[in-house]
Amino acid sequence: MLRALALSTLTVSALALAGCSTTPATTDDRVQVVTTTSVYGSIVEEIGGEHVAVTSLISSAAQDPHEYEPSSKDKLVVNRADLIVSNGGGYDAFVAGLVTTDGIPVIEAVSFAPDYPGDGGEDNHGHDEDEADAHDDEHAHEDEHAHDDEHAHEDGHAHEDGHAHGGEAEADHAGHNHIVGFNEHVWYDPAVIAGLAADIAEHLSELDPPNAAYYEMNAAALDADLDGLTAEITALAAAQEHTHILVTEPVALRLTDLLGMHNSTPAAFLEAVEEGQDVAPATLLETLRVLENGDIAVVIANAQTGGNETERIIGDAEKAGIPVLEFSEILPDGLTYVTWMSQNVAALAGTLEHAS
Repeated sequence: MLRALALSTLTVSALALAGCSTTPATTDDRVQVVTTTSVYGSIVEEIGGEHVAVTSLISSAAQDPHEYEPSSKDKLVVNRADLIVSNGGGYDAFVAGLVTTDGIPVIEAVSFAPDYPGDGGEDNHGHDEDEADAHDDEHAHEDEHAHDDEHAHEDGHAHEDGHAHGGEAEADHAGHNHIVGFNEHVWYDPAVIAGLAADIAEHLSELDPPNAAYYEMNAAALDADLDGLTAEITALAAAQEHTHILVTEPVALRLTDLLGMHNSTPAAFLEAVEEGQDVAPATLLETLRVLENGDIAVVIANAQTGGNETERIIGDAEKAGIPVLEFSEILPDGLTYVTWMSQNVAALAGTLEHAS
């Protein structure tokens, strides 16, 4: 019998999401899944449908994941889970301190990013290497990062099923640990989500074998939607060349990289932001000069965080007539992951068309 976790009563379909539960309520016998953010909660809900109960610890745009401080209730919920899905890579490092119950499987999304510098991880669920390789072969696609039409699953699976691991070289960053040189906002790459979704379906099938076919069916439907999203990204990438952008944070850089956009933000500015440090006056002036050179097509900001430097950059961009787009770290209410990302792609396309 699966561990029962008290959650709010929320019925979800496989393909239409009504949002993730954030507080415990009644006991049931569904598979209990805890995710660190609603982005991953929505993926679990699409795959698990009515057979899973999902609690997302961070689900409000008013919450900054970088500054999140878990509560005693969070710890209780986490330790009653059958499965935990996190971002990993230092983004939501707080979750490791919450888990005190042995044997709860933890899937980390970063392990499906080809550039993840982790140590390869440790499989906590008894999968042998051959089984992991068979899973990889079944769900792998070609590399998306060259703007091909397929998802890049194969490289992401090099980290053994995305299970939690330690030994990461991390630096403190404003309430979370940041791996130097690694952009942990991996959900802005559909290929990462494709690999993650396949692994979630496998784990749900192991936890709830009678509904394995249901999970695999929903995962296949999500993968088809991700193919459509990838086609949208590929089309926009082909339609524009040498577009220069400036970002106040690297949150959406994985998506803009897929689109072939050139990030003109000074490295020192982004390094200071990622390390949670004040931006040096000389670095800020250098960044503002980038805005003045006339090459920047759009400024991209984080809708959930900011500071004096960010406000200054946005203000100067608006004065110069440069459009500013905001991207979030939390799934907006009423949207699925695919519809959310599709809206982001459309917003970029519309902005570039208007600016041309």
